[in-house]
Amino acid sequence: MYYLSKALFFPPVSDADVDGILAFGGDLSPERLQLAYKSGIFPWFNEGEPIIWWAPDPRMVLFFDELIVSKSMRNILNRNHFKVTFNQNFREVISNCQQVKRNGQIGTWITNEMIDAYCKLNELGMAKSVEVWQNDQLVGGLYGIDLGHVFCGESMFSLVSNASKVAFIALANQLKKDNYQLLDCQVYNEHLESLGCVEIERTVFMEILKTV
Repeated sequence: MYYLSKALFFPPVSDADVDGILAFGGDLSPERLQLAYKSGIFPWFNEGEPIIWWAPDPRMVLFFDELIVSKSMRNILNRNHFKVTFNQNFREVISNCQQVKRNGQIGTWITNEMIDAYCKLNELGMAKSVEVWQNDQLVGGLYGIDLGHVFCGESMFSLVSNASKVAFIALANQLKKDNYQLLDCQVYNEHLESLGCVEIERTVFMEILKTV
């Protein structure tokens, strides 16, 4: 297991353990975070823990042609109950992702330190958000890291039913239009699977990530 120093370095993702943990320590500087995502690595840790860096195998991703939009969801989208914007209120989106309560989860892994770090990345144009509005109120959204050909989703939230799905579908459609190769969703969960996400081998993910 690697313990990172101040040096700007990550070991190869093939050195991650069976759970996907690659390294501990380091910092959340913009330079380190940019290197991490470009290297197929992301931070995920709880308050009070050292920074834990992950490179899971398999990797959960969405190929845009596999996006699943249910009939009920299509009806919701066609009714125009929601308005979607891109990168208009990043800090409010990530703050909602931190604060929203999730079933079976105690606390949050989105610390105040992470919020400040990702807001700096947003200022640099690398971290971006999707906002979902209803009656001029922010009711859902997501944020992630934009690598230009791959978008690495980090977290999403809903304050009303289906708002996060609206954000996810809108992002997927926009990325497809802009010729991105995939939406990285990191690790498996049933909700992502219901939207068409699949697990692929880490080696395949890295080949796509390194494509320019």
